[in-house]
Amino acid sequence: MTDQTPTFELPPLPYGHADLAPVLSEETLQVHHGKHHARYVTVLNGFIADKGLTATSIEQVTKDAHTRGDKPVFNNAAQAWNHAFFWESMSPTATAPAGALLEAINAAFGSVEELKKRFVAEGVGHFGSGWAWLIVRGGKLEVVSTHDAGLPILEDGVTALLACDVWEHAYYIDYRQDRPTWLGNWFDKLANWDFAAKQFAAAVDGSEGWRYPAPK
Repeated sequence: MTDQTPTFELPPLPYGHADLAPVLSEETLQVHHGKHHARYVTVLNGFIADKGLTATSIEQVTKDAHTRGDKPVFNNAAQAWNHAFFWESMSPTATAPAGALLEAINAAFGSVEELKKRFVAEGVGHFGSGWAWLIVRGGKLEVVSTHDAGLPILEDGVTALLACDVWEHAYYIDYRQDRPTWLGNWFDKLANWDFAAKQFAAAVDGSEGWRYPAPK
């Protein structure tokens, strides 16, 4: 690679491999982060070098690839972004919605418990591999799912608050095919509401939210 070729790195987990147990085991995080996520980053860097692409951010690489219909680059860039966002969406320390975010949840869903029902149902009802998201669109909270490498940041004016991976490799070691239990446990015990609150605040004031680490 030349000095002009951006090289993205695998971001470290924001916690230790064993810190999310027993909801997610150390083995799951080692395999998911160290194998699956790492592979997306490695393959993406190879495509960037081979195709002579330039970019200042993985967000731009993803959007440009989507615009020109470059599926190989899009899939790996989007999955690198999705997984990094997913790690941030979890916390080993219990958190809960509060303040403006809690008010928005109550306005959109009626209660946190109703949001959980919607979120779990969305993830369980998604056929095949994909992601369940809590997003802000037009100032209002929504629960959506995307297929395969799909991600909400392709749409202007949408900010992701939380993401849960419903690809089977995300939970199979610990839950086998039991996606409903995985989603329920994730929402109750791992969802990082402090991170979601920061994302929500960015959406409200129009500032930039979380971004993938810049290329080296």
